[in-house]
Amino acid sequence: MTIPFDPENRIQLHDLRFLPSISAQEVQTRVHALGAALQNSLSDDTPLFISVLSGSFIFTADLVRAFEHPCEITFVKLTSYAGTQSTGDVQTVMGLEKDISGRHLVVVEDIVDTGRTLHFFLEQLWAQQPASVTTVGFLRKPDAAKFSVKIDLVGFDIEDNFVVGYGLDYNGLGRNLKGIYVLEPTTHQ
Repeated sequence: MTIPFDPENRIQLHDLRFLPSISAQEVQTRVHALGAALQNSLSDDTPLFISVLSGSFIFTADLVRAFEHPCEITFVKLTSYAGTQSTGDVQTVMGLEKDISGRHLVVVEDIVDTGRTLHFFLEQLWAQQPASVTTVGFLRKPDAAKFSVKIDLVGFDIEDNFVVGYGLDYNGLGRNLKGIYVLEPTTHQ
C-alpha cells in the first residue's frame, strides 16, 4: 500500500521506503528534448516505436506525443525482474505482431542496467532486417552494465540503485508516480 508523502517527501511501497530522485518537471523536460532529437533524425520516415512493457508504457506515451511526425506504435513484453533483483533470465512474454523488415525502428526501454534485456531483444530485431534501429532508454545505470549495448538517446544516467516511478514499479506499485524515486538505503534488506 502506498502512503502519502511524508514531510521529507519519502514514500512507502509495500515494505520499502523511497526518496525523491528526479522531479516530474525534470522528467517532462527531458522527454520533450528526446522527442525533439528523434524528430530531427527521423522526420523523413514513419518510424515504428516499439515499447518494451511494462515499465516503458508511460515514457513511450509521452515520447510519441513529443514526436510531432507520423509514427506507429507497437508493444513487446520482456521480463527479467523479480522484486528488486534481476533474475538474469530474459523471457519474452508478448512478442512483436508486426513485420519490421525494412522499417525504421525506435526501441523504447524504461531502464537499462546490465543491458541483458536490450542485448537479447536487439539480436531478435536485427535478425528480421529492419532499415534502422534507434534505441532510447529513459534511465541508464552505467555502473551496472554487463552487456555492450548502444543506447542512442538516454534520458538520465543514474547510480546503480533500485528506482520506481514514471512506469517503473516495485512489485506492482509506483508506476503512476510522476517522478523517479530511489530506494532509501536503510530500508534495503
